Amino acid sequence: MDEIVVQAMAKWPNVPHCYGWLALDARGNWRMRDERAQHFNEAGDKLTNPALVGFITRNYQSDERGCWYFQNGPQRVYLNLEATPFIARTDPQQGFVLHTGAPLGDIDAAWLTEAGELLLRSGDVLAQLDDRDFAQLLPQLELNGRPVGDNALLAWLDAAASDPASLSPLTLRVGERTVPLAAMARDGVPQAFHFQRQPQP
Repeated sequence: MDEIVVQAMAKWPNVPHCYGWLALDARGNWRMRDERAQHFNEAGDKLTNPALVGFITRNYQSDERGCWYFQNGPQRVYLNLEATPFIARTDPQQGFVLHTGAPLGDIDAAWLTEAGELLLRSGDVLAQLDDRDFAQLLPQLELNGRPVGDNALLAWLDAAASDPASLSPLTLRVGERTVPLAAMARDGVPQAFHFQRQPQP
């Protein structure tokens, strides 16, 4: 956390929290949601100012309820999450990098939702893969030890939604390791990983 933020928190400890004005989309963009965006349930404007994006990133954390926020001086600005608290992208050197710029680290578990969203976990960090990078990983997906085609993957996703017990083993090759992929209902992700997509006061 920035030192200036720590000092502001000490000076003004009882500033009311802010809800609904900031969001993290499923591609790792911070978005400002003004009154119009909130009223019409729109995504909001993508933040592009490097200093502001860096400030939010450095002061991004969660509370005991599993609500994610950024500490803006003395005020907590809670975020609406379109997907998960972190978004991952593929990186040729580090494997996966979070939207914050930090490396994700070794993948210890992975899931696919019925919508084809890939969730990756490394230690305590859960990240959904940016959908634009999914095609790059397709050659690393294997069904019963063989490369999976589009039709076979769609059939696996259909079975995951209707009959999870019938699923054939699906794996993701990450470097020299093979990580099993489990099915996960999208609506069940927040409860399974203790976070809230839309924090409330």
